[in-house]
Amino acid sequence: MNEAKKIYIADDETTIRLGIKAFLESAGYTVEDFENGDLLLEAFSEKPADLVVLDVMMPGSNGFIVCKELRKVSTVPIIMLTARDSDLDYATGLDLGSDDYLTKPFSPMALTMRINAIFRRMEFEKKAYDELHFGRNG
Repeated sequence: MNEAKKIYIADDETTIRLGIKAFLESAGYTVEDFENGDLLLEAFSEKPADLVVLDVMMPGSNGFIVCKELRKVSTVPIIMLTARDSDLDYATGLDLGSDDYLTKPFSPMALTMRINAIFRRMEFEKKAYDELHFGRNG
């Protein structure tokens, strides 16, 4: 990756939010963190991120609402990161447009690997699209 990918995180639990931020920054990502979904939506409207990590249970706009709002304006990859682990919650997150759903407690390494996989897939899809439509290898 030529420049660091920007990741936005919204989680009302400061310890979790800052822990994820530190781990992802050490992996080479640029990270902005928000204590609620409303702040993330405001920042995203001004400067979109390359990927979003959302907690579901937050004051104000919860993660499901934020996911739904982001899907109205963007195809940005979204990972739900939450303690809500029922099949209904999982299905709701995916149905609203999230790309992945990870439950707490979680491994920061697993989150990072999922993010890496999403970015690899996006790069592969872009390369395949370019080759198909422009006849070039990159």
